[in-house]
Amino acid sequence: MIYEYHVAKTGSDFGQGTKEDPFLTINKAAALAQAGDTVIVHAGEYREWVKPRNTGLSNTRRITYQAAEGEKVVIKGSEQIRDWEQLEGSIWKVVLPNDLFGEYNPYSEELFGDWFVTTDSGSRKHLGDVYLNGLSFYEAGSLAELRNPGIRKEVMDHWTGKVVPVHNPEQTIYLWYAEVDAENTTIYANFHDHNPNTELVEVNVRKCCFYPDRIGINYITVKGFEMAQAATPWTPPTADQPGLLGPHWSKGWIIEDNMIHDSKCSGISIGKENATGDNYRTKRRDKPGYNYQIESVFSATHAGWSKETVGSHLIRNNTIYDCGQNGIVGHLGCVFSEIYNNHIYNIALKREFYGYEIAGIKLHAAIDVQIHDNRIHDCSLGTWLDWQTQGTRVSRNLYYRNNRDLFVEVSHGPYIVDHNIFTSEYALDNYAQGGAYVNNLICGKMDQQKVPNRSTPYHLPHSTKTAGFSVVLGGDDRFYNNIFVGKDGLEGVGTAQFNGYTTSLEEYLKIVHQKPGDEDIFLDNNQPVYINNNLYLNGAVPFEQEKDKIVAALFNPEIRITEEEDGVYLTCCLPENYEKILGEIQTTKTLKRVRVANADFENPNGSEVILDIDYLGEKRAEKSGVGPIADLQQGKNRIKVWS
Repeated sequence: MIYEYHVAKTGSDFGQGTKEDPFLTINKAAALAQAGDTVIVHAGEYREWVKPRNTGLSNTRRITYQAAEGEKVVIKGSEQIRDWEQLEGSIWKVVLPNDLFGEYNPYSEELFGDWFVTTDSGSRKHLGDVYLNGLSFYEAGSLAELRNPGIRKEVMDHWTGKVVPVHNPEQTIYLWYAEVDAENTTIYANFHDHNPNTELVEVNVRKCCFYPDRIGINYITVKGFEMAQAATPWTPPTADQPGLLGPHWSKGWIIEDNMIHDSKCSGISIGKENATGDNYRTKRRDKPGYNYQIESVFSATHAGWSKETVGSHLIRNNTIYDCGQNGIVGHLGCVFSEIYNNHIYNIALKREFYGYEIAGIKLHAAIDVQIHDNRIHDCSLGTWLDWQTQGTRVSRNLYYRNNRDLFVEVSHGPYIVDHNIFTSEYALDNYAQGGAYVNNLICGKMDQQKVPNRSTPYHLPHSTKTAGFSVVLGGDDRFYNNIFVGKDGLEGVGTAQFNGYTTSLEEYLKIVHQKPGDEDIFLDNNQPVYINNNLYLNGAVPFEQEKDKIVAALFNPEIRITEEEDGVYLTCCLPENYEKILGEIQTTKTLKRVRVANADFENPNGSEVILDIDYLGEKRAEKSGVGPIADLQQGKNRIKVWS
């Protein structure tokens, strides 16, 4: 028997759960819904942590949670607070019983964990927050600090070491501070000209908005909700990774058409759970986090990590913004997933805290994950693929105004980056090998580095089974049919950083075996690179051995991304000889296998990959122009790149 349960703000949990007699809470329906059932939630604000109790059984027998068609449904991890007492001037306080928070008090829970580095002030930060009409406050280090909030105009970008403007330099800074004792939590806040008892003021109470409290809750659909204001913890790859929304080490979720915002750390999590590691580097301090991350991979393998047990999620058509650490995060549990048509922005721009696990999309072990057709902008880092980027494809995404667009780290491929638009000044961090960069527009610098001190896993093709370990020697990369655009004063744009590398596996092996030895003879030589048919503009510099290329060092294409009422547009001007450089369609056959993983560039199902669909979804001719859009022309171009 398949049921359709209804939830409404006019209902009762003692009701029947029908449309005429709905439940009051989503959790009541979640306790009853079985495989094949649907939970329809009607308009209103639901302040609860939804914990799906039962699992779906297959793609066709899933449990669906959806907002009623045409109705706005909001799930919040916060509570509205009205009983504020004016302390002095614009500073108010409220005393809340600790019972309000249960076992998880965000105002006593500190931000901490592996690869968590620092906060903006150096003082300890907590998982709580205060919101005035939806605006997130900053945590003060002391009560005295509330009296002098000032206006933040610039902050330190810890990655580059540069001082950069804040996201909104004219915004008044609102601060809160909390004290927790055995019975009560006292929150102080500077509301400036606002009376908190006549405005909407909310405080974080719950860790998550929609997240199972146990693993193995498979085949769930979450559709059409707005979710906000969860007190999520720091989520490194060596710890439990709860998000505001997520499957908690399960399989086959569909997360679509939602609006996710104001998570303290991570928005959507498709990552690991705590049985495979829980911040042991920070807690035990006896080994590098690198070692504990390796142990996490083996622990997951021993626990049955495979395509049959976890991953294969669809995350599509969501809007994700104003999260402190990640828009989408995951380690191990993200395998075989597809992430597409999401709009992700304003991630980690508040810069209240900092660590090495921050990005619009931050995935470890993204085996066969397909990331395509997303719009990612105004993020501390657009997309970061770290460890085991194998079978991964990053395709037809739009990146702009990020501090960095894409980072691929300590991976061995094969992975594909094709038909993307990268327009931030810092386009690529390539600390990996075995990548194929095809038909991209790359308007920023690339930092390419070897990583000889960290050996990371590679896998059997399309599998979680480990095939071996290796360090990153640099090279074994392919750059075909790209447009590189430089800028005055900006170094590292183009492929010249590969100068001195060989251009074929045969030449490389001949050099390697000129002297006797084993691992040392490979470590001492640059792997081959395969670079051809690229266009270099405005100071971008080519690889010295690239045969077929066009270099217009003084030509400025004046690349611009503009946000307009009906969408986002790319404008550019291309040189007269642009249409003379035609690139071949790259395929499994032309890209050749990667050396270390001994694997081919393929689709996730093992079929031949053919990179013949451009950024706009149009099929390319057998010989077509370079860059992400097939019908770019010499002279001026203006193209809508996001609707």
